[in-house]
Amino acid sequence: MFVRGIRGAITVEHNEEKEILSATIELLNQIVQENGIVPEEIANVFVTVTHDLTATFPARAIRQMEGWELVPLMCSVEIPVEGGLPRCIRLMVTVNTEKKQAEINHVYLREAMRLRPDLSNLTNA
Repeated sequence: MFVRGIRGAITVEHNEEKEILSATIELLNQIVQENGIVPEEIANVFVTVTHDLTATFPARAIRQMEGWELVPLMCSVEIPVEGGLPRCIRLMVTVNTEKKQAEINHVYLREAMRLRPDLSNLTNA
């Protein structure tokens, strides 16, 4: 068994609570689906947002998902790099798995696909 990190990111149009929570769930569900994981296999989820997203904590959305109540979550703010992608939510999902690094599917949705085109799954376009 290995501990692997699964990266993901998504953007939102507005700094609004419902949109942030909805996008967080969308991203996490896509990560789970593409990697065939369940909450019991997850060691933790690290969530970051860009400094322009202040309406809510994205982790709130994850805590409300059935089966995710015991998964450790932490939120933080991304380093505000000049020219960085605005209104972006990022997840680092740490999982226990038998998969090799090359078998992990990282998920970048919406404008966040620009962050890592080398890792973006073209089906997310």
